[in-house]
Amino acid sequence: MGTAAPGVMPYLTVADGRAALAFYAEVFGARPGLRLEDPAGKVAHAEMRIGEAIVMLAEPWHEMGISDPRALGGSPVTVALMVEDVDATVARAAAAGARVLRPPTDEFYGHRAARIEDPFGHAWYLASVRESLDDAEIERRWRAMFAQA
Repeated sequence: MGTAAPGVMPYLTVADGRAALAFYAEVFGARPGLRLEDPAGKVAHAEMRIGEAIVMLAEPWHEMGISDPRALGGSPVTVALMVEDVDATVARAAAAGARVLRPPTDEFYGHRAARIEDPFGHAWYLASVRESLDDAEIERRWRAMFAQA
């Protein structure tokens, strides 16, 4: 890593960079990359690879207007991550300190999905593919769901 890759990359701000890197490694299997710390040990920039995606993180720099979600009262952004086994991933996350916002549920669009908040205030949509559906079938199921309501 160490250089920007093409595409969108989440850049998370976390109150404790070392703890966040350990959490993401334990729960999501994140592999570490470049890590820069200031002389006091604050994580100024770190990169990790989750699956094929590069995710970056840093601790807050309030003097530069960079705050973590908890300091802002939460985050409106959810990071989506496809995993092999959503139930096992949610169990690992909860054991490591995440809050389960929505337990794993089979969804109309073919995923088994859940939503968690990690210990640093970031929301994650975690899902496993149960059925591979085309857009037409997803739309048909969407309409049927509302027709039954």
